[in-house]
Amino acid sequence: MILAGLDVFANSLDFIVDRRELLLEKTWEHVELSIAALLLSILIAVPIGVALGHLHRGSFLAVNLANIGRALPTLVVIAVGFTIFGIGYTNVIVALVILGVPPILTNAYVAVDEVDRDAVEAARGMGMTPLQVLLRVEVPLALPLLFAGIRTAAVFIVATATIAAIAGGGGLGDILVNQAAYRVEGLVAAALCVSALALAADGLLGLVQRWVTPAGLKQQISTFEPDVRPVV
Repeated sequence: MILAGLDVFANSLDFIVDRRELLLEKTWEHVELSIAALLLSILIAVPIGVALGHLHRGSFLAVNLANIGRALPTLVVIAVGFTIFGIGYTNVIVALVILGVPPILTNAYVAVDEVDRDAVEAARGMGMTPLQVLLRVEVPLALPLLFAGIRTAAVFIVATATIAAIAGGGGLGDILVNQAAYRVEGLVAAALCVSALALAADGLLGLVQRWVTPAGLKQQISTFEPDVRPVV
């Protein structure tokens, strides 16, 4: 059994080498689809979550919208979308956006809502307007948690975008759902590409998160990191 699995894995690596042009084409389609869905999710969820967090209202709305989005199976959303958008790119984008909005919305709300009240009051005492407090104090302090939601959504979207093939959206899902043409090694090769994309998306957004996080906040976060060095 183990030898058979190793043989399939070796064949999948050969598939990656031999069919690299196909994989590159499908990977690029997958990336385009995922980026479009993630950007739309950010444009929808971040302003709503940040505004609700700033006002310290609407926790019921933010949490329940997120729970509804998580509860809706993506395949069901696509199936319902057939009647509205038909088969194609738009249907898949809508389904992926519904999947991507909940973690971003929840994290954006919690991140801003839980900003240190003393820092906010100090900014108000300095004469800052509510908008200045939001943009100069609350949002910078909320960035680590906000980006954690974006990273989670990115991984969800990249992994789930494989179902785009069902609705004619293209991507690596075209290989995953067509075992008759690409055989098992093709499926494994496509699955490896999807996994690599998900890890790359998380790692890249992690770098962006570190880049946009204020230096003082980075130092504060590192101060509270546990010492995991082995005890001699």
